[in-house]
Amino acid sequence: MKNQHTVTTRAAKAVELVRQGKAEALMKGSLHTDELMGAVVAREIGIRTARRISHCFVMDVPGHKDPLIITDAAVNIAPNLADKVDIVQNAIDLGHALGFQEVRVAIMSAMETVNPAVPSTIEAAALCKMAERGQITGGILDGPLALDNAINEEAAAIKHIVSPVAGRANVLVVPDLEAGNMLAKSLSFLAGAAAAGHRARRPRADHPDQPRRQRHHPPCVLRRRQAWWRTRGARALRRQSDDRGGQRASRTPPHPDPAGAEGADCGRRE
Repeated sequence: MKNQHTVTTRAAKAVELVRQGKAEALMKGSLHTDELMGAVVAREIGIRTARRISHCFVMDVPGHKDPLIITDAAVNIAPNLADKVDIVQNAIDLGHALGFQEVRVAIMSAMETVNPAVPSTIEAAALCKMAERGQITGGILDGPLALDNAINEEAAAIKHIVSPVAGRANVLVVPDLEAGNMLAKSLSFLAGAAAAGHRARRPRADHPDQPRRQRHHPPCVLRRRQAWWRTRGARALRRQSDDRGGQRASRTPPHPDPAGAEGADCGRRE
C-alpha cells in the first residue's frame, strides 16, 4: 500500500517545481487524479489563477479529419454560466497552442434551438452573445448545437444551420462533466480514438482510460506544444493582434523549431 504522506509530498514537490519555473509541465503517472489535483489547486502552494481550472481532452478520431477538443469532461461537475466562460476561453487558448488555424467552438446541447426548458441551450446562446461582445476572445462560437450538426456538415445542412462552426467544430463544450466524460470515453472505446488530457494553467497531461497501446505519444506532444505557447506563442499572437488594430488574431504563429511542427499536428493521423 502506498504511503499517503509520501504521495502527498511528491505531488506537492512537483507543483512546487512548476511554480519555481524549474518545470514546464506536470505528467500524471500512477497517482490518482484527486491526489495530484489536490496539490495543483491548493490555495497556498498550488498553481491556480483567477481563471477557473478546467480539463480538455484532445482527441484524434479515426475517420474525422480534424482533432477535437472536448471540455470539460473531468474537473467541473456542473459548471454554471460564469464557469463556462473560463472553460471556453481555456479551450480556445489550448486550440491556439496546438496550432489550430481557426478555433471553432460548438456549445453543445441535445438540440440546436434555444428552449427555455433546457438550461444548456440558454447558456449556449448567452456564451455566443458574450463572444460577440468581446467577453470571450480568440475563437468563433456557435450554439446550441447537437453533436451531429456540430461535427457533420451534412447533418448541419439538413437542419438548415449556416455558420462557420456548424458541421466543422474543432472544440466541443459539453453541458456538464457527465456528458463530456461519456462522449470522450465513447470515442475512445467505440471509435478507437487516441486521446490526451490537459488541465490547469500550466500543462498537466494525463491519459484517459483507454487501451495502453494508444497512451504514449499524444500527451507528450500536447505538453511540449503548450509549454512553447506559454513562453513564446501567446506573445507572438498578441503582437499580431496589435498589428491588426487591436483585434484578436484567429491564427497561431508558426512554431520556429521542429518540435513545434510536431506539436502543431498533434492528434492528426498520417
